[in-house]
Amino acid sequence: MTKYIVNSGGGKNNPEEAKKSIEETLKGLGDKPNILFCFFAQKREDWEEDFKNKVAGFKEMIPADVEPIFDLAIPDKFVEQVDKADAIIIFGGDDHLVQYWLKQFDIPKIWNDKVVSTSSASSNALAKEFWTCDWRELMGGLGILPIKFIPHYKSDYGIDDPRGPVDWDRAYKELKEYGDKNLPMYALEEGEFIVIEK
Repeated sequence: MTKYIVNSGGGKNNPEEAKKSIEETLKGLGDKPNILFCFFAQKREDWEEDFKNKVAGFKEMIPADVEPIFDLAIPDKFVEQVDKADAIIIFGGDDHLVQYWLKQFDIPKIWNDKVVSTSSASSNALAKEFWTCDWRELMGGLGILPIKFIPHYKSDYGIDDPRGPVDWDRAYKELKEYGDKNLPMYALEEGEFIVIEK
């Protein structure tokens, strides 16, 4: 059974919840877990720098007696890296980019029985249906999790956007009426997360 920790994103705006998410990710993995950081939602040229920064931030939020072994996900080695990992953390970014990369692999099969933590766009990718803050429209995800999802809910995400502020009530209503109306719907505020075992 795979444990999914589905984050809204914006953890830096809610550090206490971000810390709880990391604790949930590490739960039961021992004191030297293998953690695979995945930046498939980001531009390739940023991965190494993002990896360095995220490792440093992660270390600040974990107990001193836990010493993870970190690896940077690379598409050509991804299947082997996932096999060695205890937890895969897929960061947010671009909705289209993360789906492009994840569709290259036989997921969720390759990460069966692992811990998979997602954030924002990568949470969208695992959902059946979602409302994207960047594109401000409804989209279909990979359907790995039978849910509807809105990240960054009721935040000031994109406050400087020339399109104006996000109309969160409208986004919620649109997603509620979209596609499969029987799916559970999660509109999570920044830092919030849900755990799904599947």
